[in-house]
Amino acid sequence: KAEREQGITIDVAYRYFSTDKRKFIIADCPGHEQYTRNMATGASNCNLAVILIDARHGVITQTKRHSFICSLLGIKHVIVAVNKMDLVDWSEEKYEQIKGDYNAFVTRLNFSDIHFIPMSALKGDNVVEHGGNLNWYDGPTFLHHLESVNIATDRNLIDMRLPVQYVLRPNLDFRGFSGTMASGVVRVGDEVASLPSRQQSKIKAIYDPDGEIDQAFAPQAITVTLEDEIDVSRGNMLVPVKNIPHIGNEFEAMVVWMHEGAAKVGKSYLIKHTSNMVPGVLSDIRYKVDVNTMQRAKPSDVERGTLEVGSGKSGVKRDISDSQPSASHISPPTSHRGEADTHSAPTSLELNEIARCRITLHRPIAFDPYDRNHSTGAFIIVDRLSNVTVAAGMIVDRIVSRPGHKKAPVSQNIVRSDSLVSAEDRQKLLGQGGATIWLTGLSGSGKSTIAQHLEKELIDQGHLCYILDGDNVRHGLNRDLGFSMEDRKENIRRIAEVAALLNDSGIIVITSFISPYISDRADAREVIGDESFIEVFIDTPIEVCEQRDPKGLYKKARSGEIQQFTGISDPYEAPQDAEITLPTEELMPAEAANMIIDDLKGRGIIG
Repeated sequence: KAEREQGITIDVAYRYFSTDKRKFIIADCPGHEQYTRNMATGASNCNLAVILIDARHGVITQTKRHSFICSLLGIKHVIVAVNKMDLVDWSEEKYEQIKGDYNAFVTRLNFSDIHFIPMSALKGDNVVEHGGNLNWYDGPTFLHHLESVNIATDRNLIDMRLPVQYVLRPNLDFRGFSGTMASGVVRVGDEVASLPSRQQSKIKAIYDPDGEIDQAFAPQAITVTLEDEIDVSRGNMLVPVKNIPHIGNEFEAMVVWMHEGAAKVGKSYLIKHTSNMVPGVLSDIRYKVDVNTMQRAKPSDVERGTLEVGSGKSGVKRDISDSQPSASHISPPTSHRGEADTHSAPTSLELNEIARCRITLHRPIAFDPYDRNHSTGAFIIVDRLSNVTVAAGMIVDRIVSRPGHKKAPVSQNIVRSDSLVSAEDRQKLLGQGGATIWLTGLSGSGKSTIAQHLEKELIDQGHLCYILDGDNVRHGLNRDLGFSMEDRKENIRRIAEVAALLNDSGIIVITSFISPYISDRADAREVIGDESFIEVFIDTPIEVCEQRDPKGLYKKARSGEIQQFTGISDPYEAPQDAEITLPTEELMPAEAANMIIDDLKGRGIIG
């Protein structure tokens, strides 16, 4: 009744239909911001999202919000249905404009398959059949694409995970462990470990409802027996000995708050993860996300300051609510970025808000990042008093270390030697402060070019600086490192340590690294120091980077010659709150360099 009165969708409605090729379940979700929780509920189990765009209005804020939530929930396949083409005279030009606008911002999201279809639901064109009004479009119809999209590869069949739901003991001679396969494939004879105890055994037998089988895969419900009598109980997880997930009692996650009662930092909840129900605490809310802009939500422009793109003038506000999310950027008004963040750190979450949070559990669990494994990377938060589900969470891909948490040296027989000269003495001698300008962005985004212009301009103005370039460093200091996640992390750690030493000497360091992971850049910030670390996001769409391709790397990555290439086969996690964002489509390298110099002057690092 409320939906009819208001003319909008409020709750999630499920509809079922089938064709000769496939069966479908449609989750019709509300699009308004106040019903974010409903949309998240509907999207959580979907393989494909249909983003409807009114051809008259094009890409609007609501379009971006829908796309962001779908990406957050891990949907990989998207149909962008440009509807009501009959109201724009079936214009190909209008369709191409909408397509370009959508592609311009969606590169920051984690979609692997995007397909655009111009259509008219009223007239029927391109819904089931092509019709005669869109002859310039030669792609599949809406229904044909639904029938043919490949979702089989979306399921994780690599990481075997079997959360134990029940220990089956019908008699003294049988002890089985029942559960639904979360991911992967299990076979008789496989070596497995029970987590979190890490006790090992081998699979003796596998049973499904029809009897004994040789192997099983997700999402089958099975019972397994082991060759050894090891401790396995409800809430434990059976995994391959050589493929063990994270084990810990603390992680960070993107949380969608779904209850009228606000979340409070420090409050105790129940965390439901696979077959586990563990008491835990919402120990920290790192930041909230503005779903309309895909930017970190900020308390106010007065508290944080602003920087208008292309002007180089601080304190000029630019409204980004309906612009490309990556345009703008924010620069704190003081030189102590950490202090500003501390004063504005959120302490509660309201209904429909999304935030990155730190969860601390009373006992360790086994988990994977949500991007890799939806089943073992997702959880819900339950109120301990009412037993009501209050939130859903997705564990982030990389776990950020706690402030001040650094790995101790291997040797215990070393002691730091203090200098008789302070960092302030060196800075006074040079007439400048030490700082690290951390340029991050895709290959081909323009990092090295901007770094070179910045170095030249700083030297011309009499300031001592030095570039640490990704390719150059890998010829020497980091020549032993590859491009795996672990090697990338070590690459950034070494650079951060070198930059910190140079900063201590009073030198301004300009780093030019892809540095694709948010957590690695956060670790670099921790090593260098919050007051000395200036993150600069070189925001260039991947299509532009690929067109530039100065080293021919994208071409090699597309052909399979290069593995683990960021933006193609490896992810790039765009900064959520960089001090400066530079859209290089709009700026020349010299302009970008001058904007960074203006920021350095505003912080008092240079005069």
